[in-house]
Amino acid sequence: MVLLESQIKLKTGDVAPEFQLLGVDDKKHTLNDYSNCQGILVIFMCNHCPYVKAKVEALNELFEKCGDKIAIIGINSNDSKDYPEDSFENMKKMAKEKKFKFHYLVDPTQEIAKKYGAICTPDPFLFNKNRQLVFHGKIDNAMKPDDIASEKTMINNIKKLLSGEKIEKDFDPSIGCSIKWKEN
Repeated sequence: MVLLESQIKLKTGDVAPEFQLLGVDDKKHTLNDYSNCQGILVIFMCNHCPYVKAKVEALNELFEKCGDKIAIIGINSNDSKDYPEDSFENMKKMAKEKKFKFHYLVDPTQEIAKKYGAICTPDPFLFNKNRQLVFHGKIDNAMKPDDIASEKTMINNIKKLLSGEKIEKDFDPSIGCSIKWKEN
């Protein structure tokens, strides 16, 4: 396991890169599918990472508290050849077992992760209704899998976004396993 911290590629105000990816619901999803939402949260994640596993409850809580206004999209960009736990079939199993209500999509070419500049799992990006980046960073302040969160960073930032408040700290890095890149 290689532990990495989010890095800045997309800057505040940059527009979310478009995608067309297959979801665990066996449907294609594009960014345009979420145009009626007040914001979009894209989270690069996977099945096997202990940092993602530790955030499953937080992800479901995000959906429960914000999913009626903010589109929440999980994207798995890991190379499943070397990490079979991250296969599309296993993504479907995890989404069902963990009761994901948000869309969970596969990025088999890893092109979308590269466009966003995602390097770890989880690596969350919050965009406003105009698809402009307003926050890139952690879901909460529990930075190790066994930590317990005392601050719900993403929920607080979504509330600010929805109320029109400025998010003061627009980059607060997430920490997690490296995205498992394909060998060229």
